[in-house]
Amino acid sequence: MSTEDGSTDPINDPDIINLATKVFDFARNGDTESLGAYLAAGVPVNLTNDSGDTLVMLASYHGHADTVAHLCRHGADVDRLNDRGQSPLAGAVFKGEDEVVAILAEHGADPEAGTPSAKEAAHMFDKGEYLQLFGPQDS
Repeated sequence: MSTEDGSTDPINDPDIINLATKVFDFARNGDTESLGAYLAAGVPVNLTNDSGDTLVMLASYHGHADTVAHLCRHGADVDRLNDRGQSPLAGAVFKGEDEVVAILAEHGADPEAGTPSAKEAAHMFDKGEYLQLFGPQDS
């Protein structure tokens, strides 16, 4: 598809789509070194896929603590919700990814963000250690 000036629409450019797919795969697979190189080259740290999942969401959900830490150090929005209203922290709680939960909490992730929130997920899955990590409980 071309724009009015004859250039390719970046949203439909197969090269850009392939690059984005590769970057999302790096996050999903925990390839911190390759992902870091692309971030250094200018790929946005809060890039989202067609489901609204950020790189930190994918790395968190798949349990890649080193990748999550790297993304956090580069300014990833740890509270950005995907299109289903899920947060990276809630995804990590759901999957029982202890190290990822700790890293996200350390970087200020809001345990009450999203639906269900990380606190709600911790209650559902009887993860008292996460609730302690998140701080004082309401009532």
